[in-house]
Amino acid sequence: MKSLFKKYYQDLFLSQPLFVGIGICVSLFLVSFFVPWLGVLPYICFWALIFLIIADLFLLYRTERAVFVRRQLPERLSNGDENEIKLYLESFYAFGIRIGVIDEIPFQFQKRDLWFKAELKPGEHKIISYTLRPTKRGEYSFGAVRVYVTSPLGLVSRRFSFDKDVTIPVYPSFLQLRKYELMAASNRLSDMGIKKIRRIGHSLEFEQVKTYVQGDDYRSVNWKATARKGELMVNSYIDEKAQHVYCVIDKSRVMRMPFDGLSLLDYAINASLVLSNIALMKEDKAGLITIAEKTGSVIAAERRPAHLGKIMEVLYKEKTRYLETNIEALHNTIHKVLKQRSLVIYFTNFETMSALQRQLPFLKRMAKFHLLMIIIFENTSLKTLTESPAKDVEGIYIKTIADKFAYEKKLMVKELAKHGILSILTPPDKLTVNVVNRYLEIKAQQKI
Repeated sequence: MKSLFKKYYQDLFLSQPLFVGIGICVSLFLVSFFVPWLGVLPYICFWALIFLIIADLFLLYRTERAVFVRRQLPERLSNGDENEIKLYLESFYAFGIRIGVIDEIPFQFQKRDLWFKAELKPGEHKIISYTLRPTKRGEYSFGAVRVYVTSPLGLVSRRFSFDKDVTIPVYPSFLQLRKYELMAASNRLSDMGIKKIRRIGHSLEFEQVKTYVQGDDYRSVNWKATARKGELMVNSYIDEKAQHVYCVIDKSRVMRMPFDGLSLLDYAINASLVLSNIALMKEDKAGLITIAEKTGSVIAAERRPAHLGKIMEVLYKEKTRYLETNIEALHNTIHKVLKQRSLVIYFTNFETMSALQRQLPFLKRMAKFHLLMIIIFENTSLKTLTESPAKDVEGIYIKTIADKFAYEKKLMVKELAKHGILSILTPPDKLTVNVVNRYLEIKAQQKI
């Protein structure tokens, strides 16, 4: 009895045309009190409406397997990227139907208007595609897919529910990772904004003698091999391998600042993942250290095939903390873990010169033994204020303060350079490109 109640009542919804029909019948009954010549017309309309409702219910409920819907989800979602979700719809009715679909997406997206409409002919199937952009890592739970089916009469709708309670993880931006990897494999990194770095001299590692192709350095021509082969031959050199590249991610409260839905920590994590992959493709060894009020995760630099997956699993769980960075703990960790000269890329953020001065003594010590590069995020909101004209006295005051903070960021870069520390001042959305460019530049100049 309970299942019967659920089948014929809980999943039954009244459509707008039914309310229009009821309104017409009520109006005819009211008018018939004042216009007697209407006679039995109101009763005819009323029973006709009842008959159509019964016919509509019969059409919708006469078959159990009426429609089929399947949500096609990836195994995991990529943080900060547009992830495609597909809904497969198929009708088993013997007549054309109209369908309304509500997909109960995770509450993190805060969307309540995800409503799709489609029309299906008998036996027809369709695929509805839409995209979701998560801005936080973690587990996301999808609810049911609610399908509302209306027959050609359109008086009532029958609801179906599919794919209940599906939970999938949101990982650091692996879509961005694949994009850069494909660009690197096809030698099209310049399409992403990666610059071609002019190589200074040659690497000491000779690879092979090969046939000259357009674009090769003519200074590398091997004249002895050319004479023997009868065609132009050049020496091929490769970058030095097995150099250690460590990404150090600050996860203290300074990295909680949001930009375009993502925190600075998420931008640092996505850039670290891409940089680690590029380093592994260059046959370097990639490592990872996270730091807040104490040392977090530490992954020693390696070059094994599964190493990138290990880094991704660690980055998936990292969250921002609410305390200050313990720069002394970072210095001790680097001194203990890094046994040879390495490129250390420190993702952090300084808003004032005094914040930099507090950490500078330890940064200088690290820079004595390793090639240290500090990533500082540009405050894009302040940049917008500095570029917009002031309209009143209050606007002049705000613009002056914004100019002061923007100027301090540039002073930080100069202060770090004075002590032999590399730095990048970058907006969050261009972080990955700028970091990869600087890494390739360092490789070309053989600074490590």
